[in-house]
Amino acid sequence: MRFSAYAPVLRIVGALLIFISLGFLPPLIFALVNQDGAAPAFVLSLLVVSGTGLALFLPLRNARRDLRISDGFLVVVACWAAVCLAGAIPFLLGLNASLADAVFESTSGITTTGATVFSGLADMPISIRWYRQQLQWMGGLGIIILAVAILPMLRVGGMQVYKAEATGPVKESRLTPRIAETAKALWAIYIGLTVVCTAAYWAAGMSLFDAATHSFSTVATAGFSTHDGSIGHFDSALIDWLVVFFLFVSSINFALHFLALRRGSAQIYLRDPELKLFAILLVVVSLLVALLLWRQQVYDNVWDSIRYAAFQAVSFTTTTGFATAEVYLWPGTLPLLLILVSALGGCAGATTGGFKIVRVYLLTKQGMRELQRLVHPRSVVPLKLGGRTLDNEVANAVWGFVSLYILCVVVLTLIVSGIEQDLVTAVSVVFSAMNNLGPALGEAGANWGPLNDSTKFLMSFAMLLGRLEIFTVLVLLTPSYWKH
Repeated sequence: MRFSAYAPVLRIVGALLIFISLGFLPPLIFALVNQDGAAPAFVLSLLVVSGTGLALFLPLRNARRDLRISDGFLVVVACWAAVCLAGAIPFLLGLNASLADAVFESTSGITTTGATVFSGLADMPISIRWYRQQLQWMGGLGIIILAVAILPMLRVGGMQVYKAEATGPVKESRLTPRIAETAKALWAIYIGLTVVCTAAYWAAGMSLFDAATHSFSTVATAGFSTHDGSIGHFDSALIDWLVVFFLFVSSINFALHFLALRRGSAQIYLRDPELKLFAILLVVVSLLVALLLWRQQVYDNVWDSIRYAAFQAVSFTTTTGFATAEVYLWPGTLPLLLILVSALGGCAGATTGGFKIVRVYLLTKQGMRELQRLVHPRSVVPLKLGGRTLDNEVANAVWGFVSLYILCVVVLTLIVSGIEQDLVTAVSVVFSAMNNLGPALGEAGANWGPLNDSTKFLMSFAMLLGRLEIFTVLVLLTPSYWKH
């Protein structure tokens, strides 16, 4: 490829870095007001990131502006990688973190994974604590647009099934004619939900700082906390149930929120098959975990069992990773069960990770269709979603995603098990990173800090792989892409 082919990609990355550098201003203000000593780190981060952005953007500002679909893959991966690297700078400068720790923490925040290598959070400068939470929230903003507007145009992601000729209540891969207009509409919902969540947490007893920062984590279904004890730090049943409610709302396809508000009707939610299956899954997993906790007598009464079970079931299924208990110490296979359930994820078009429920739904329908064909070989059984018939291309894409997901999990697990010499740790961290979950087992049960630096870099890649729906990243590794 000639340099001119990369020019529009670099111009977009430069513009994004200039925009992202503004994100250092709120924590800088916190640092100056509280005099916590982290101000120089944010000033230098602002200068480095904005300077890099200007150096990329200004020479190329007149480069061709039209992008082919194939360029979109490189733009998406380059932008996310650049933001993750830029986000690591305050950790390097403000906490003297190693490069592996800084990149891991930044990537975990931006991809809304919520895994952390840091402990002693209460002793961190308040501006750094704010910044960690803000990273997730900004990542969530990007994920909404990525999932609803960008990946469908690249024919990638769970929202691919919501195409006009295919299915469901969302009639277009983009909700409004232009991505900019789509972004404004969805961000307005995202910001509004954050404000309501903050107010609810504050009214329930959190400080305003904790309410705001934990609403960032909740709406982004991310999982970072300003306390080592996560949500369990507050020891409040009311807060626990509020978190469960807002996690559920935040895990619903944001396109449904948009359409429900525009039409002024909640019927759009009731007609969505993915949301119905997601709600059923949450109830079933919550009851199953509660039953197992009660039978093992982990808690004194059935109500506490239900409370902690529902919280962790929703937290894991939505790939958030908040904690009110040390789940990795729960008896039997409960911790492993929750990590495996996280692979199912939330709804397409939300900030959750994992397979996405719509894919699980289609796989189930496809399996039933094959069983029917065995009984009636000549029958023609259409694959339907929301009353509309899907073409075979969508079904093939779902199977392709599952195949690549399994392949990536197996390969990464083998590599990590060789590095860490512990299969339980390897399996759990790979599942956690690929599903953008956060919690893990083994050496990473309490914190990911003890892991080898090589594992941290590899899991940073796995987080991006999971967040960008696998295809988007792996297509860049094919020789045919670069020949084209």
